[in-house]
Amino acid sequence: MTETPVDASASGAGQTADIALIQRILPHRYPFLLVDKVVDIHINKSCVGIKCVTMNEPQFTGHFPGTPIFPGVMIIEAMAQTSGILVGLSMDLVDKNANVFFMGVDGVKFRRKVVPGDVLELHVKALRGGGRVWKFEGRGMVGDELACEAEFTAMFDVPKKV
Repeated sequence: MTETPVDASASGAGQTADIALIQRILPHRYPFLLVDKVVDIHINKSCVGIKCVTMNEPQFTGHFPGTPIFPGVMIIEAMAQTSGILVGLSMDLVDKNANVFFMGVDGVKFRRKVVPGDVLELHVKALRGGGRVWKFEGRGMVGDELACEAEFTAMFDVPKKV
């Protein structure tokens, strides 16, 4: 078992989660794991997920041939996965096989196409949380350009030990 690089009891900035830690929190795997790392983690408050968009991802064979565009729903999913990592660290859910379920998505706006070669930053801020249900605001940024914004609610479920 690898060491957890984030002190879940701390609230300082500058903490990160690498892909190994992300996989210990989220159940998602290729091709649906959409976060490469998480930086600037503030426990119970906010973090920034990083998604490096590359041409060899499977969605680009059909969305759209000749004009590859990262699907908007996948940007929203990447925001949700980023929030799952924040909650996983905030609630000590590392290695607990927790699942995350969308409950609602509101106010979604797409402002810029995300294409292969872009580094998509997923800025997630907890608006309400602490229990099983959390509400977030998220912004997908490419450089200093806003690509997407949304508010979303998710429920976190940890299986009971048998």
